[in-house]
Amino acid sequence: TSSHTRVGILNNPSSKIKEDNTAVARAILAAFLTQNNSNLKGFLSKLSKEETAKSLAAGTKIVKFLIPGMDGDTFEKKYNTLGLDLIKTHQMFCHEVLKLLPGQMAVISNGR
Repeated sequence: TSSHTRVGILNNPSSKIKEDNTAVARAILAAFLTQNNSNLKGFLSKLSKEETAKSLAAGTKIVKFLIPGMDGDTFEKKYNTLGLDLIKTHQMFCHEVLKLLPGQMAVISNGR
């Protein structure tokens, strides 16, 4: 509810990181890197639905879930070139620094 709030995402997968099981994680990262806040919010809402994850797992292309106003070309280019190393780095940070178990969720706040 505040324009002074920022959100970030760290991935802490519980399974082996592969292209076919990271579609949602890569889409979220690509959207954070390429979209403005209003489009990002709508796209993340769409991605957070269970039916979206099931559809992606069944082979639906990520571009089917883009919302009007998104820069689809920029998003798609970033999504297709975003390697798995970034997710592996997130996973390592979660394990080594935050001491989270694989797949464990946490909320981290750095406020005043």
